[in-house]
Amino acid sequence: MDLLNTLVDKGLRRALPTREEALAVLATSDDELLDVVAAAGKVRRQWFGRRVKLNYLVNLKSGLCPEDCSYCSQRLGSKAEILKYTWLKPDDASKAAAAGVAGGAKRVCLVASGRGPTDRDVDRVSETISAIKEQNEGVEVCACLGLLSDGQAERLRSAGADAYNHNLNTSEATYGDICTTHDFSDRVSTVQQAQAAGMSACSGLIAGMGESDADLVDVVFALRELDPDSVPVNFLIPFEGTPLAKEWNLTPQRALRILAMVRFVCPDIEVRLAGGREVHLRSMQPLALHLVNSLFLGDYLTSEGQAGKDDLAMIADAGFEVEGTDTTTLPEHRRAGCGDAQPAADAAEAPAATVPAPSDETRRDLVAVRRRGAGTDLPPNA
Repeated sequence: MDLLNTLVDKGLRRALPTREEALAVLATSDDELLDVVAAAGKVRRQWFGRRVKLNYLVNLKSGLCPEDCSYCSQRLGSKAEILKYTWLKPDDASKAAAAGVAGGAKRVCLVASGRGPTDRDVDRVSETISAIKEQNEGVEVCACLGLLSDGQAERLRSAGADAYNHNLNTSEATYGDICTTHDFSDRVSTVQQAQAAGMSACSGLIAGMGESDADLVDVVFALRELDPDSVPVNFLIPFEGTPLAKEWNLTPQRALRILAMVRFVCPDIEVRLAGGREVHLRSMQPLALHLVNSLFLGDYLTSEGQAGKDDLAMIADAGFEVEGTDTTTLPEHRRAGCGDAQPAADAAEAPAATVPAPSDETRRDLVAVRRRGAGTDLPPNA
C-alpha cells in the first residue's frame, strides 16, 4: 500500500505525515489491519527497538473533584462507586510506589483529583517525591495534579519531579462538549509551564468519547505541536454513573488503528498504552506492543487493570523486553534537544473517514472499580 510505504519512510526520517495521511490510517479496513500494524511497528522499532517502559500509577487523592469532565469517575456529580479518600501520607504513597517499582516500573506517576494543587498540596507532593526517590534509586517521578499556578511547576521540579502529566484529551473544537469548568487553552498552558520549568512533558488523549476521526487527528497534531516527550493514549472506560457510561464506540481493530496513527504522527516520542486497554483491546493487547513503547503496569486511578504478572508475561511472550532504569527511553536526538521533525510534503486527498456505530454489546463486566492498593488496606496490583 503506497500510503503505508510513505508513512514508514516519513517515520524513519522523523518527517511528519499530513493530516490527510493520518485520516487515511483511521479509514483503513480490518483486512488491512495487520499491514498497518506492521508498518507502524517498523517506525516503533527504529526509535525504541523492542523495549517497553513500565509506568505505575499512585492515586494520591481519589474522588470529589470540582471539575465536570464527562469521562471521569471522579468528576463533580459522579455517581460511580469509586474509592474516595483525601491525601495519602508521603510514607503510604511511597509504599504504594515501591510495589510498582518492584514489579518493574521505571516511572511512578503521582496523581491527585482536583482542578489544581494549592501551595500546601505542592508541599505534600514534594515530600512524597523525596520519600519515593530516597527509597527507590533511579526511579522517575511524574506528577499529575491538574492545572498549575505560577511558580508551582518550578517548585515541583526543584523537589525532584522528572515529568508532569496533563492530557489534552480531545480536540479543541469539541473540548467544550466534555468539560465546561476549564477549557483547552488551560490544558495547553499547564503543559507549557511544565516544559518551561525543565520537566519532561507528558500529554495525551482519550479515544472513544464519541469523537470523529477528524477530532482524533486534530488532538494528535495539537500534541505534536506541543512536542511532549510522552503521549499516553487512553481508551474511554465507560463508568456507570458518568455522562459517558453508554459510549461503547471502540472495537479492538479501531483501537489499534488509533495507536498506529499516533505512532506515525509521533514517530520518536514515547507512546504509552494507557487506561482502557483491557476493556477495548482485550485479547489483542499484544499487537499493541508493536505500536507503543510504554504502558501502565497493574491498576489505574479508579479501575482495576490486568494483573501485573500478566502484563510482564504478555511483554515476554510477544518478544519484547522491559526497559530498565539504566536505559534512556528517548532517542538521542530528542534527549539532546534537537529541532522539530522535518516538514512533510502534501499528500493527495484521503478518502472520507467514518466512525463505526456503537456496539450492541456493552461489556460492562469489563469495567472493574478499583478496591485495592492506595487508599485501602489491601495490597496493590503490580
